[in-house]
Amino acid sequence: MRLQRVIGRLPTRIHSLQQSAAAPFGARAASSAAVRSSPKASPSTTSSQSRSTVAGKTQPPFSSSRRSYASSSSPSSGPLKRTALYDLHLAHGAKMVPFGGFEMPVQYSSLGVSASHHFTRTNASLFDVGHMVQHRFEGPGAVRFLERVTPASLKTLPVHQGTLSTLLWPGTGGIVDDTVITKLGDELFYVVTNAACRDKDLKYLGEQLEQFRSETPGAGEVRHEVLDGWGLVALQGPMSEQILQDVLIDDGNLRELFFGQSKFLKIKGCSTGPVLVSRAGYTGEDGFEISISPEDTVAVTEALLETAGPERLQWAGLGARDSLRLEAGMCLYGHDLDDTTTPVEGALGWVVGKDRRDPEATDKFHGAEVILPQLVLKSKGGKGVERRRVGLVVTGAPAREGAEITDKQGNKIGVVTSGCPSPTLGKNIAMGYIKDGLHKSGTEVEVSVRGKKRPAVVTKMPFVPTQYWKGTAPA
Repeated sequence: MRLQRVIGRLPTRIHSLQQSAAAPFGARAASSAAVRSSPKASPSTTSSQSRSTVAGKTQPPFSSSRRSYASSSSPSSGPLKRTALYDLHLAHGAKMVPFGGFEMPVQYSSLGVSASHHFTRTNASLFDVGHMVQHRFEGPGAVRFLERVTPASLKTLPVHQGTLSTLLWPGTGGIVDDTVITKLGDELFYVVTNAACRDKDLKYLGEQLEQFRSETPGAGEVRHEVLDGWGLVALQGPMSEQILQDVLIDDGNLRELFFGQSKFLKIKGCSTGPVLVSRAGYTGEDGFEISISPEDTVAVTEALLETAGPERLQWAGLGARDSLRLEAGMCLYGHDLDDTTTPVEGALGWVVGKDRRDPEATDKFHGAEVILPQLVLKSKGGKGVERRRVGLVVTGAPAREGAEITDKQGNKIGVVTSGCPSPTLGKNIAMGYIKDGLHKSGTEVEVSVRGKKRPAVVTKMPFVPTQYWKGTAPA
């Protein structure tokens, strides 16, 4: 996601979450401030309070016969929800913490956070990401609507191909949320957004659909459903392919399913039909995300665990997921991205499709008037940006979110947005925003850690090479 999506500051926040997990349930619920902060208030100027429709009965998720029901999402301050795998987590010694309106595992008794991180890099880990919001957009107007709210090139996207993108605010080009969009048919799309942004995203999508229908009456119908109750697990690590191959009932060859592609496959534990398997993830490793019907979520997950065995596959929680995604240079919404940040500032200019870059186009995406000039460097006559997201390697103590970045003369030039010790590299890594012109790899800066200036070097991301399967060798 997927660009997709975990917790707050590390390692301080992990320590806080571990303390929270050890406390009684009532005390854990009261400690929700220890996890990722709520998204900022919507800057939308519309007054519409419409929400997207919510999936009803658990028929196949991409069947056009499926009914929809108008609904409002639960407020993030309400009772914590549980994914379908909650009891399975407890049975495996999970320490549960509040996150994104759910009780989610931060780690398990079998492995500490660092050990779980290493296990993922060398074997395979299973992550419950069922708190994420799974959407279905269908209809003759689906492409035009999604290309209005994102800068993705969806007309030319092949069927069963996914792409990371961003929902955008009109006028500013600020990022509402990061998302992964998968094309399942010419008029059918599967979209995943962040759990912590649920209320904001559903309000945004409801308002944008209302505006789209009123402003483009001839564009065609768009039906939007939220697949509430559906399971989503991420199988990540170098052994992921073989583990998934072992539970396939179909004769499918996973070697032919490349990074970013998806396919409906029948696997052990399925009783309601094939599951949607996407070759993707949030760790930098090869792996898969599997969307499962509510009836089959537990059975499919147990089949994966039992078939693989603990030597090859272990549960992993939010703690390991955060350090893995940071090593992979992936953003966490609400920290590394927010409503005030454009894709270009966030080093995500590549999400703007090549056929979406015409400033004279009639069907522009939201914020195009801001984003397109930013794509051209100042040195080449463009507007460029004033700040850019970069990676940092910090000497000494690890830098935390909010730490000030300065030049050698002590002038403030940026701020850290995520940071933790890297279990793989044995170094302190971070990402943050730095003044344009000082963002080049190798630039020496300083970061304030506990009131002391620490040397740091701007570093290319990912910090650890990715292992995505693209058909020849991991890349």
